[in-house]
Amino acid sequence: MPKMPPIIDFSKFDPDRVIADTEEIRRYNPQRYEMEQLTAICYEDRENNVIVGYKDLGPDEFWVRGHMPGIPIMPGVIMCEAAAQLASYYCRRYQLIDGMVGFGGLENVRFRGLVRPGDRFVIAARLLKLRRSIMTCEFQCFVQQNLVCDGVLKGIPLPIEEVAGEQS
Repeated sequence: MPKMPPIIDFSKFDPDRVIADTEEIRRYNPQRYEMEQLTAICYEDRENNVIVGYKDLGPDEFWVRGHMPGIPIMPGVIMCEAAAQLASYYCRRYQLIDGMVGFGGLENVRFRGLVRPGDRFVIAARLLKLRRSIMTCEFQCFVQQNLVCDGVLKGIPLPIEEVAGEQS
Protein backbone atom coordinates (compact mmCIF):
# COMPACT_ATOMS: atom_id res chain seq x y z
CA MET A 1 0.00 0.00 0.00
CA PRO A 2 1.47 3.39 -0.98
CA LYS A 3 1.88 6.16 1.55
CA MET A 4 -0.97 8.66 1.87
CA PRO A 5 -0.24 12.23 0.79
CA PRO A 6 0.96 14.32 3.76
CA ILE A 7 -1.80 15.58 6.04
CA ILE A 8 0.33 18.49 7.22
CA ASP A 9 3.37 20.41 6.06
CA PHE A 10 5.72 20.61 9.06
CA SER A 11 6.62 24.20 8.14
CA LYS A 12 2.99 25.23 8.87
CA PHE A 13 3.13 24.67 12.63
CA ASP A 14 5.43 24.82 15.62
CA PRO A 15 5.30 21.67 17.79
CA ASP A 16 6.62 23.72 20.73
CA ARG A 17 3.60 26.08 20.55
CA VAL A 18 1.15 24.24 22.80
CA ILE A 19 -2.51 25.17 22.32
CA ALA A 20 -3.86 22.44 24.63
CA ASP A 21 -1.84 20.81 27.39
CA THR A 22 -2.59 17.58 29.25
CA GLU A 23 -5.12 19.24 31.55
CA GLU A 24 -7.03 20.71 28.61
CA ILE A 25 -6.97 17.36 26.78
CA ARG A 26 -8.44 15.73 29.90
CA ARG A 27 -11.50 18.00 29.60
CA TYR A 28 -12.44 16.05 26.45
CA ASN A 29 -10.73 12.66 26.69
CA PRO A 30 -11.49 10.24 29.55
CA GLN A 31 -8.23 8.22 29.42
CA ARG A 32 -6.04 8.49 32.49
CA TYR A 33 -2.79 7.13 33.90
CA GLU A 34 -0.92 4.79 31.55
CA MET A 35 -3.64 5.05 28.88
CA GLU A 36 -3.15 8.80 28.32
CA GLN A 37 -1.32 8.93 25.01
CA LEU A 38 -1.23 12.68 24.32
CA THR A 39 1.09 15.26 25.87
CA ALA A 40 -0.15 18.29 23.93
CA ILE A 41 -2.06 19.64 20.95
CA CYS A 42 0.01 22.04 18.86
CA TYR A 43 -2.09 22.75 15.75
CA GLU A 44 -5.74 22.92 14.77
CA ASP A 45 -7.20 23.86 11.38
CA ARG A 46 -11.01 23.84 11.61
CA GLU A 47 -11.45 24.77 7.96
CA ASN A 48 -9.63 21.63 6.79
CA ASN A 49 -10.48 19.49 9.86
CA VAL A 50 -6.81 18.88 10.66
CA ILE A 51 -5.27 18.53 14.12
CA VAL A 52 -1.71 17.81 15.27
CA GLY A 53 -0.63 16.64 18.69
CA TYR A 54 2.18 14.68 20.24
CA LYS A 55 3.27 12.36 23.00
CA ASP A 56 6.69 12.84 24.56
CA LEU A 57 7.86 9.32 25.35
CA GLY A 58 9.81 8.77 28.54
CA PRO A 59 11.69 5.81 29.96
CA ASP A 60 8.78 5.05 32.31
CA GLU A 61 6.11 4.29 29.66
CA PHE A 62 4.15 1.22 30.75
CA TRP A 63 5.27 -0.80 27.71
CA VAL A 64 9.02 -0.13 28.02
CA ARG A 65 9.81 -2.97 30.44
CA GLY A 66 8.19 -5.71 28.38
CA HIS A 67 8.11 -4.56 24.73
CA MET A 68 10.79 -5.61 24.00
CA PRO A 69 13.11 -6.31 26.96
CA GLY A 70 16.39 -4.51 26.36
CA ILE A 71 15.19 -2.87 23.13
CA PRO A 72 11.97 -1.01 23.97
CA ILE A 73 9.82 -0.03 20.99
CA MET A 74 6.37 1.52 21.11
CA PRO A 75 3.73 -1.11 20.24
CA GLY A 76 1.79 -0.42 17.05
CA VAL A 77 -1.50 -0.73 18.88
CA ILE A 78 -0.44 2.13 21.18
CA MET A 79 0.46 4.24 18.13
CA CYS A 80 -3.08 3.67 16.84
CA GLU A 81 -4.51 4.46 20.28
CA ALA A 82 -2.66 7.80 20.33
CA ALA A 83 -4.08 8.66 16.89
CA ALA A 84 -7.58 7.67 18.07
CA GLN A 85 -7.25 9.86 21.16
CA LEU A 86 -6.24 12.81 18.98
CA ALA A 87 -9.24 12.31 16.66
CA SER A 88 -11.54 11.85 19.65
CA TYR A 89 -10.27 15.06 21.25
CA TYR A 90 -10.98 16.99 18.04
CA CYS A 91 -14.50 15.59 17.63
CA ARG A 92 -15.42 16.13 21.27
CA ARG A 93 -13.87 19.58 21.54
CA TYR A 94 -15.93 20.81 18.61
CA GLN A 95 -19.01 18.76 19.55
CA LEU A 96 -18.95 16.83 16.28
CA ILE A 97 -19.97 13.59 17.95
CA ASP A 98 -22.05 12.98 21.09
CA GLY A 99 -20.59 11.26 24.14
CA MET A 100 -17.41 9.28 24.42
CA VAL A 101 -15.77 7.95 21.29
CA GLY A 102 -14.52 4.36 20.97
CA PHE A 103 -12.78 2.42 18.25
CA GLY A 104 -15.03 1.40 15.38
CA GLY A 105 -12.24 0.08 13.19
CA LEU A 106 -8.88 0.55 11.53
CA GLU A 107 -8.10 0.37 7.83
CA ASN A 108 -4.93 0.37 5.77
CA VAL A 109 -2.67 0.77 8.82
CA ARG A 110 1.03 0.49 8.11
CA PHE A 111 3.95 0.66 10.52
CA ARG A 112 6.95 2.21 8.80
CA GLY A 113 9.48 2.90 11.55
CA LEU A 114 10.45 2.39 15.18
CA VAL A 115 9.40 4.62 18.06
CA ARG A 116 11.46 4.57 21.25
CA PRO A 117 11.58 6.21 24.69
CA GLY A 118 12.99 9.71 24.32
CA ASP A 119 11.17 10.33 21.03
CA ARG A 120 8.52 12.95 20.42
CA PHE A 121 5.75 11.00 18.70
CA VAL A 122 3.88 13.52 16.52
CA ILE A 123 0.41 12.64 15.22
CA ALA A 124 -1.52 14.44 12.47
CA ALA A 125 -5.15 13.57 11.81
CA ARG A 126 -7.74 14.78 9.33
CA LEU A 127 -11.46 14.21 9.66
CA LEU A 128 -12.65 12.68 6.38
CA LYS A 129 -16.28 11.90 7.13
CA LEU A 130 -18.71 12.35 9.95
CA ARG A 131 -22.10 10.75 10.37
CA ARG A 132 -24.21 10.64 13.51
CA SER A 133 -22.88 7.25 14.44
CA ILE A 134 -19.35 7.13 12.97
CA MET A 135 -16.37 9.36 12.28
CA THR A 136 -13.65 8.52 9.81
CA CYS A 137 -10.18 10.07 10.08
CA GLU A 138 -6.90 9.52 8.32
CA PHE A 139 -3.80 9.74 10.49
CA GLN A 140 -0.05 9.90 10.15
CA CYS A 141 2.52 9.54 12.92
CA PHE A 142 6.06 10.87 12.84
CA VAL A 143 9.33 10.85 14.73
CA GLN A 144 11.65 13.68 13.67
CA GLN A 145 9.41 14.27 10.63
CA ASN A 146 9.89 10.65 9.50
CA LEU A 147 6.63 8.77 8.89
CA VAL A 148 6.43 5.82 11.28
CA CYS A 149 2.73 4.87 11.06
CA ASP A 150 -0.32 5.79 8.99
CA GLY A 151 -3.84 4.62 8.32
CA VAL A 152 -7.52 5.33 8.64
CA LEU A 153 -9.48 4.99 11.85
CA LYS A 154 -13.16 4.93 12.59
CA GLY A 155 -14.69 6.12 15.83
CA ILE A 156 -18.13 5.38 17.21
CA PRO A 157 -20.08 6.81 20.14
CA LEU A 158 -19.90 4.50 23.14
CA PRO A 159 -23.09 3.69 25.05
CA ILE A 160 -21.58 4.82 28.36
CA GLU A 161 -24.84 4.69 30.31
CA GLU A 162 -25.30 1.07 29.29
CA VAL A 163 -21.72 0.11 30.16
CA ALA A 164 -21.82 2.01 33.48
CA GLY A 165 -25.09 0.23 34.38
CA GLU A 166 -23.46 -3.17 33.78
CA GLN A 167 -20.63 -2.30 36.21
CA SER A 168 -23.01 -1.60 39.13
